[in-house]
Amino acid sequence: MDQTEILLQEITDVPGVSGFEDSAREVMAKYLRKFSEVSYDKLGSVVGRKVGSASSPRVFIGGHLDEIGFMVKEITKEGFLKFLPLGGWWGHVALGQRVWVNSSKGPILGVVGSKPPHILQPKEREKVLEISDMFVDIGAMDKFDAARKFGVRIGDPIVPDSRFTIMNNQKLYMAKAFDNRVSCAVVVDVLRHFQKTAHPNTIFGVGSVQEEVGLRGARTVAYAVDPDVAIVVDVGIAQDSPPGDFSKPERLGGGPAVLVYDAGMIPNQRLRQLVIKTAEENKIPFHLTSMERGATDGAEIHKSRTGVPTIALGIPTRYIHSHNGIIYRGDYDNTVKLIVALVKKLNKKAVESLSAI
Repeated sequence: MDQTEILLQEITDVPGVSGFEDSAREVMAKYLRKFSEVSYDKLGSVVGRKVGSASSPRVFIGGHLDEIGFMVKEITKEGFLKFLPLGGWWGHVALGQRVWVNSSKGPILGVVGSKPPHILQPKEREKVLEISDMFVDIGAMDKFDAARKFGVRIGDPIVPDSRFTIMNNQKLYMAKAFDNRVSCAVVVDVLRHFQKTAHPNTIFGVGSVQEEVGLRGARTVAYAVDPDVAIVVDVGIAQDSPPGDFSKPERLGGGPAVLVYDAGMIPNQRLRQLVIKTAEENKIPFHLTSMERGATDGAEIHKSRTGVPTIALGIPTRYIHSHNGIIYRGDYDNTVKLIVALVKKLNKKAVESLSAI
């Protein structure tokens, strides 16, 4: 494994559902300290500050630390755990999957269960099973076992059980939490690059918290950093699996996505054109895309203080919001290359031109 694969393994294997990002934050901070001065906001987002040849412009490059998961909301008298979602889940994706319940006595392995299909009524079989109809079975015989012996409490986080894996095609990686730890890794690799390369600005490499439950960390960390320009890195929604439209550019190998629209932000037009020009000059593959439902941290960042020129880039990822996402290494590397090339251009004159009226 090379240093990027090791980084991806470390940062995706640890637990870190929304509101419980401690372990993921520790991994990112460990790497950021090698290249930058590390600080935190009061909600828990981590910031690595690296000064280049000038203290400004202040360039924000960030991904979010949290992954989707669940929280214990009830322990039944039989010892099963009812739960609520942290982030967006489709019921069929969660059912039958292994999870870890992070209890006061340590991680407890469980499986997401429901009413057996053999006893469902015909109309019940036609429905997508709701999260409220599921439970986690941790092998407890009753509530006493779950609460006293296993140490489970209401409010405990529940994390998907999945490990980083290099697939048979060794350029394809599979793991949980690629949404959005893959982008936190990109931030680290961008700062790693500038350890030995000059840049005409100050870079703030950010891992934000609680994106999946309402972009909450983005608001506080943007206020703390007070950036002059922001590059938000997230995942793109790959559509190259059946029954997808294989002619669409949102696919593994399609290069970083440049969002022209999402439900929370219309990106800065001058910055978008600069990204496109930079990609074309450096022969970096990319594609333009939109997202009519859902938003990135950019939705909060671009509204911070008096406004921030912001762009969102995405790494094409299959099966987001599930236990196992898949990415292509070439897309990861090209995203790093594009951001590095862009940051080199973001001097004072260039950034001022983004906001010119």
